[in-house]
Amino acid sequence: MKSQQIEALQPLDAHNQKLQSNVHPENYENPTAADKYNLVVIGGGTAGLVAASIGAGLGARVALVERSLMGGDCLNVGCVPSKGIISSARTAAAVRNAGEFGVKVHDGVSVDFPAVMERMRKLRSDISPHDSVKRFNDLGVDVFLGQASFLDGSRVEVGGQKLNFTKAVICTGARASAPPIKGLDSVPYLTNETLFSLTELPRRFGVIGGGPIGAEMAQSFARFGSEVSLITSNRGLMPEEDREAVAMVRKHMEKDGVHMLLGAHELEVSINPDGSIRLLHDEATNGYDIEVDQLLVAVGRAPNVEGLGLERAGVEYSEKGVVINDSFQTTNRRIYAAGDICSAYQFTHAADFMARSVVKNALFKGRAKHSSLIIPWSTYTSPELAHVGLNPELAKEQGVEIDTFTQPMSGVDRAILEGETEGFIKVHVKKGTDQIVGATIVSTHAGDLIGAVSIAMTHKIGLGAIANAIHPYPTQAEALRKLGDLYNRTKLTPFIAGIFKKWLQWTR
Repeated sequence: MKSQQIEALQPLDAHNQKLQSNVHPENYENPTAADKYNLVVIGGGTAGLVAASIGAGLGARVALVERSLMGGDCLNVGCVPSKGIISSARTAAAVRNAGEFGVKVHDGVSVDFPAVMERMRKLRSDISPHDSVKRFNDLGVDVFLGQASFLDGSRVEVGGQKLNFTKAVICTGARASAPPIKGLDSVPYLTNETLFSLTELPRRFGVIGGGPIGAEMAQSFARFGSEVSLITSNRGLMPEEDREAVAMVRKHMEKDGVHMLLGAHELEVSINPDGSIRLLHDEATNGYDIEVDQLLVAVGRAPNVEGLGLERAGVEYSEKGVVINDSFQTTNRRIYAAGDICSAYQFTHAADFMARSVVKNALFKGRAKHSSLIIPWSTYTSPELAHVGLNPELAKEQGVEIDTFTQPMSGVDRAILEGETEGFIKVHVKKGTDQIVGATIVSTHAGDLIGAVSIAMTHKIGLGAIANAIHPYPTQAEALRKLGDLYNRTKLTPFIAGIFKKWLQWTR
């Protein structure tokens, strides 16, 4: 296996051995290729697994090729391990704050970091059968382990066998790619592909990158007890998000002990004789000189296009990935792409639904469009920050006039009772209507709440109609109903209010 696979499977304890047996079993023998496949799927991450399972479930003859670990980034070095770590960090923070709820915790909080990481490895291995070679063989998919390479526009070679296809889909994803920082190539550093192999908590932990991974891991390691320095670009933390929401998240991260710094692109990195890493930002006004024991680089992604022989298949690509049209087709109309290899939305759920669209289009002449996908996302800091659709800046750029309705969580009874009053839900509607065009949520459960807004947008349910749906009391989702009430009150104009008043006087 490749070095990145070996690193992802370290330490090779019972849990990682179980993981390996599922996602890249040793001594696995590839099947004999069929004469021809309806669909050849290249890449066994989220997009590839979804495309293969749906295609096979609908009766297609499907081959799936994976050169690394089945499950891709999400299972092995992304969503699954990171959320396992975050859940432990949240528990540590909850215990520290237990006194606010009248619960006395004696002797403080002690985090057993090796146990935290072992728990993560166990849970990851428990989830891995869903993405395993065996499961997909049982679904009727021919699984090939090895490097796939196009021979031409209708054939793929893997392990010395030629796979003939009617249609193919490229789902090879993307990988961590370090930015051009002076001296970075001369020091050891972590990425998401190696972070989850740590077994000791670094006393001083540096994180470069203010996006979701950087923010989530900086806060989590601070909660575990590391001295954390998070260095972002000069645009600051999560620059694409609502600034009021980001300010709330930043406040909580700093409360947890994260030291925020700017100037990631101007850094100079070097290694000290004792093995620690020096981070120098030599600027008169905002300069700093700090040392860390471990450094996580959580910024930069590169598409996995190497070795695929895309030129031989007539598939155009760039440094951003494979080029597709709105129907997910590459420049070879028989070959499609889905997931991180071709999309700006590098999320597991985005890859999932792109793959569903590809199966419709490739196998059943469907007309699913990439541009029609409504894709929410969430950053799992505490509080969480979630978003879907337009924000005021994007609306202005696109010439869409909007009205914005805001419900603070401090006005939601369940949030008050849970001690989770910091946050809000902002919903943007097309001006003069209740058509939802976007939303931002910052709250403890933002990732769960944003799904309801996504449903409303997908099915064209207006904000006013949400008010007519009965929500259980008390729940934090009531905040959405309250927003619907806010909208409906705008329809009570002075003229309408006057008519109501006269009617009530007449019928009194």
